[in-house]
Amino acid sequence: MPDHQRATPRRIAFFASTGESAQNALASLVALYGNTPATEAEVIVALGGDGFMLQTLHGTQALDLPVYGMNCGTVGFLMNEFGIDGLLERLAAAEETVINPLRMRAMDPDGTLHEALAINEVSLLRAGPQAAKLRISVDGRERMAELVCDGALLSTPAGSTAYNYSAHGPILPIGSDVLALTAMAAFRPRRWRGALLPKTALVRFDVIEADKRPVMADADSRAVRRVLWVEIRSAADIAHRILFDPGHGLEERLTREQFI
Repeated sequence: MPDHQRATPRRIAFFASTGESAQNALASLVALYGNTPATEAEVIVALGGDGFMLQTLHGTQALDLPVYGMNCGTVGFLMNEFGIDGLLERLAAAEETVINPLRMRAMDPDGTLHEALAINEVSLLRAGPQAAKLRISVDGRERMAELVCDGALLSTPAGSTAYNYSAHGPILPIGSDVLALTAMAAFRPRRWRGALLPKTALVRFDVIEADKRPVMADADSRAVRRVLWVEIRSAADIAHRILFDPGHGLEERLTREQFI
């Protein structure tokens, strides 16, 4: 069914962060629209900021429900403007964006394999006083024998305006089917800014001198404190459905951000 013909959802599951503004919004919305258990709902409405939106998407992944966020936080790049009235009409008119997360596999020094999903990015960061040394391979082929840096990350288009942007990485159009590999404070090669890779790429980071230069890995705030290597690829089998008000979708936001 095309987005503009979506039936008006009546069964809404509200999720809210613990912040005072989000909790107040939750009470007001539930009083007007009720609150359906997520397993019986047609749509989820998340109240908070971008961090809570990521938490909601991860937590409701198995339900295959669209998630409509309303900003009760500070940034709200993945959120719509907050408003109590007309919610049913806004949900019916909302445009859907489908995004795939990244799947991270990381090995720690004890030989334990860690797996996690990241909607925004997977980042590797130095965990000691010395810069990290990383070897980068793409699809089994070594592309950089040694990157000396404070860290590096692989970002999805949805996450390209988050940590990636702060690290001077590129903003990616949501339908571009590429990933951004961005370095943080690259020392050698000097000021290396990173690369754009196909969405299908398998990216591997091997930590050089892991004992002397420890490195941690983080997937949407799910951290592995020390790693020997990390492999990352897009999880094409997982789709997150995010709803935006017409004209304010993620594609438009990514474009607008580049002209600020």
